[in-house]
Amino acid sequence: MVANVAAPNVVNISDLRELAKRRLPKMVFDYIDSGADREQTLAQNCSAFNEILFRPRCAVATPSCDLNISVLDEKFELPFILAPVGSSRMFYPRGEVLAAREAGNAGTGYTLSTLSGCRLEDVKSATNCPAWYQLYLLGGRDVALKTIERAKVAGFSAIVVTIDTPISGLRERDVRNGTKELLSRNILKMYPYLFQMLVKPCWLVQWLGDGGLMEFPNVELEDGPMGYTEIGPALEESVVTWNDLEWIREAWGGKIIVKGVHIGDDARKAIDLGVDAIVVSNHGARQLDSVAPTIRVLPEIVKAVNGDIDVLLDGGIRRGGDVIKALCLGAKGVLIGRSYAYGLAAGGGAGVARAIEIIRADILRTMKLLGCDSVNKLDRSFVTIPDSWNHY
Repeated sequence: MVANVAAPNVVNISDLRELAKRRLPKMVFDYIDSGADREQTLAQNCSAFNEILFRPRCAVATPSCDLNISVLDEKFELPFILAPVGSSRMFYPRGEVLAAREAGNAGTGYTLSTLSGCRLEDVKSATNCPAWYQLYLLGGRDVALKTIERAKVAGFSAIVVTIDTPISGLRERDVRNGTKELLSRNILKMYPYLFQMLVKPCWLVQWLGDGGLMEFPNVELEDGPMGYTEIGPALEESVVTWNDLEWIREAWGGKIIVKGVHIGDDARKAIDLGVDAIVVSNHGARQLDSVAPTIRVLPEIVKAVNGDIDVLLDGGIRRGGDVIKALCLGAKGVLIGRSYAYGLAAGGGAGVARAIEIIRADILRTMKLLGCDSVNKLDRSFVTIPDSWNHY
């Protein structure tokens, strides 16, 4: 059974999260929802936005608001783009295709994860808006070169190189849910954990109907697509370094975005190497715990970049007000991940559309209450940040 994401009681992203939790097996929901280790950064990614306060201009008429942004000389009708979320097809059949389609319908971009269960060509054809391809070097350089060529031919307009995954972070909920055992295909190891799937028969029927345990068709090895159980070892064997940007740029020949920048020094390093944009990101708090929330380090990155390239941000965004706060602190735009993943898991394409509309409506309402008629006019004068942030 698919949730009614248009129901009157679905008013925010937390409501979509609750619907996703009801529909999905625990192991799948926790895959979306969890963070690394004690989940300190996971919580702080969201709570840090609460430390930023608005400074509205009152008695100002704003009958309309311009939400359009330009990133890498591409136009988006919303100041947020859908972030890469791996294994989206596990949340809902053809998940990546559905999410890309709804992003395009809303006039904004979609970023496809290397760890997609859908072919990149199918995903790109689902949207008439810009789409970016997030690149892991899974399988090595030769495999990546083939994927880069496919992405180029399919019409992706930028490559997003993720630099914060030299090894998978420890998501303790995955361990407790028996993810490793369920992937083993050993019935004795799987047995204690199968119940969580069996109690969600609607999801199970849809998942099996979509092919069950997926492979990754955009990582073509000599013997076929990379299997789900091969991810962990492959990540450790395919660490991205700054030196890799040279051959990636040569092969791609287009715009390159580096995702996973935490500190100003790395931002400057990216600029020196000719990167076109960066994403301030801690991987949704799924990698190294106890790093600072992304909104907290955004001012440092913006200062280091000094307007030389576009700065984007992801992490912890659950409301339109969060998007606006990031723009006030210097982000050109933001990427949302879990917010639309909850919608996809709750109700497929309709859920993604509802997540986008919730955040869009939040942004419009907040802009009018701030007395600002364009997201391109937002700056630090519209917010107050804690004194402890002011050394950046």
